[in-house]
Amino acid sequence: MTIRERIIGDLNGKREWKALKARVKALPDEYGVAYAEIQKYIWSATGIETIKPLQNLVELFEESALSGRKVLDITGADVAAFVDELVYGERGYFEKRRQKLNETLARKLGKGSAPND
Repeated sequence: MTIRERIIGDLNGKREWKALKARVKALPDEYGVAYAEIQKYIWSATGIETIKPLQNLVELFEESALSGRKVLDITGADVAAFVDELVYGERGYFEKRRQKLNETLARKLGKGSAPND
C-alpha cells in the first residue's frame, strides 16, 4: 500500500461508490427510499464491508423500475429477509471480529488454533 493510498484510501473504491450513488439518484423515488433504508440495514445489521450487494440491489431496482414493478413486489413484505438473502455468503466485520476473538483467546490460553466460523 502506498502512502497516498494510506492517506486518501482506495480511489477505485471511492469511484465505484460515487458511481453507485449516481445510479441510485437516477432511480424513481420509491426505489431511492427503499435503497436508503436497505443500505442502513445492511450496514447496521450485517456488518459487510463490500458494496457488491448494494451494486446488485441497484441493478435489480433499475431493471424492476424499467418494467414498472413496485419495490415490495421485488422484496416481498419481509424486506429484512430479502436483504439477508441478498448478503448471504458475504463475509463481514462481525465474522472477522468473531474469528479474531477466537484466535486471540486460543493463542493466549494455549489451546491451539481456534475453529473457523
